[in-house]
Formats: sequence, C-alpha cells, structure tokens
Amino acid sequence: MKKLYFEIQIKATPQKLWLVLWDKLTYGKWTSAFTEGSYAVSDWKQGSKVQFLSPDGGGLFSVIDECRPNEYMAFKHIGEIQNFIELPVVEGPDSWSGSMETYSLKENNDGVLLKCTLDATEEMEKYFSTLFPKAMSIAKELAENPIDITIETTILAPIDIVWKYFNLPEHVTKWNAANDDWHTTHDFNDLKPGGKFSYRMEAKDNSFGFDFSGTYNSIQKNEAISYTLDDGRNVNLAFSNEENSTKIIEIFEAENEYSFEIQQTGWQMILNNFKKYTESN
Repeated sequence: MKKLYFEIQIKATPQKLWLVLWDKLTYGKWTSAFTEGSYAVSDWKQGSKVQFLSPDGGGLFSVIDECRPNEYMAFKHIGEIQNFIELPVVEGPDSWSGSMETYSLKENNDGVLLKCTLDATEEMEKYFSTLFPKAMSIAKELAENPIDITIETTILAPIDIVWKYFNLPEHVTKWNAANDDWHTTHDFNDLKPGGKFSYRMEAKDNSFGFDFSGTYNSIQKNEAISYTLDDGRNVNLAFSNEENSTKIIEIFEAENEYSFEIQQTGWQMILNNFKKYTESN
C-alpha cells in the first residue's frame, strides 16, 4: 500500500470549504471526477459509518476515524459494496481494508490549504494520482464561488393573484414561515428597483427572531424579481404563467453558517407554505 499526497490552495473560509466537501448538495459535484452521480450516506460524525456509493449501487463502506469540523476528516475504509449490499471484508496481503483517507484544512493568509492523503494499492495508484487533483480542483471552484440553490413550486392560481399574495405585506405576514412555530410579525416592502424591503421573523414562543432585509435590483411585474440581501447575497425569482397555474423558480446564494441542504429545505418549506396559503384563499 502506498500513501499518496495531494494539496491545493483555496481562497475560501474553512467553513465554506468544509460545507463544499461534505454537504449533500455539493459532495456529488466534486466527486464526479471519480464517478458521475456518486453520493455518500452518513451523518458525518466521528465514529459513524459512511457508505460511498455510485448510482449503480457499487462503492465502499468506511468509518469516520476522526472528525474535527472545519479542520480535519479521516476515514478508515472497511470493505466493498455491490448492488447496495456490503460485502464480507476480505483479509490478506492484497486487501485494502483498513486503509486511510484524510482531509486537512489549514487556514492561512490566502484562504485555506487543503491537504489530502490516501492509501492506495499499486493497481489504483495511477487512477487516484490522475483523478484526485481533478476532484480537488472542482472543490476549489465550488468553494471560491457562490453556491446557488434552486427551489420551485407550481401554484394552482392565476399569476396576478400569485404576484399580489407574494408581495403585499398584508399577505406576506400570513404565509412567510417555514412551519407553524414561526411567523412574520412585520413586513415593509417598497417593490421597485432600488426599493428596500424588511420583515421580521420570530418564533411564536418568543425564543428567537431575526430581520430579513435587502434592496431590489429589478422588478418585472408578473415575471421576475431580483434583489440583494444586506449581507451581499443575491436572490432571483422567475414567475411563469402555465395552464391554470403559476410556476415560481427561486435561486438564492447560500450562506456558509448552515448546511446547504438545511438552507434549501428551509426556503422550500416557506415557498410550500406560500403555495398552501395562495391556493386556499
């Protein structure tokens, strides 16, 4: 078994790079260098199992030997998977069971230095030496650029009604929440290019709340809305009139504190709530 070493400098925060490496929405993008459509099943906690899978059910299963969020991840590979079934572990001098794969994130003045090590058999050395740098380059590109997340819904209502309910404060305060534990207590909306908007979201038990605000870049009535949040992230919405319904597609730049998957789920739940409100009124 030979230990391979790879490294790359990335202009990003450790938090952003960590999300890119292990979040469900981005993991398959950089690992596509190895297998298109690959994905992983894990809670990404130290001591937990990981299944690294391809769409046809092949792959390997491993254990997270060490995990320090935003700093270090180490996998101990155990055995192979075929047709989504873990095979018995094969022992012997040619077995790669017990081999290690590590990822180290070291913050510096230029961002983060990502160092990876991998125990490889002689048979797989050329494969990983060729493809691992490609995978790391994809991770670099993802980490150095905004991550766009897309959500959408189709509403059984005319576009005029959808537009009004989506933008008028007296309606926004009735639907703008991900679940029944939250509500919007105040909404200000100056719907025009250069206009400001701001609304207050609070937990109904008064345990937590936050302001969501920004500035409109462009407005095309019944067609599109573009705005920039106060933290600099961009959001774009497209409204399209379909037969007896209206489709909304919303694309927003992710932030780096919470997982991309959690952000997608939260924003989608709010949009689903808007659909429910509009169709019932």
